[in-house]
Amino acid sequence: MKNLAPSATASRATAAPRPRRAAPPPPTHLEPPERVLWGEVHQAFMLDDAASLALFRSALEAHQRARRCREAIDRDGEAVRDRWQQLKPHPLLSAERDARAAFLAAMRALNLDLGA
Repeated sequence: MKNLAPSATASRATAAPRPRRAAPPPPTHLEPPERVLWGEVHQAFMLDDAASLALFRSALEAHQRARRCREAIDRDGEAVRDRWQQLKPHPLLSAERDARAAFLAAMRALNLDLGA
């Protein structure tokens, strides 16, 4: 068995916690509801590496898309008439579903529990 000198792991355990950085500003293409969510999540969770920020930005883009789809569906109704006046599901229903799933998948990947 090798005699191991104190490792970096041991020094990491005794190191002082890093100071919390100020939240980066939200991306300019996000709309007000998603900008608010950006700030709230950054207050509650530490997202300071580039990969987490990119994934979180993608999550909020999906959230924005789902919200826009929901607003259009609420305005137009869940069923719309086609050119032959037959009722059919609103074409944005599937886009909303997919965007919502993308948002939830990104939040799971970041291990964020927004219910807490």
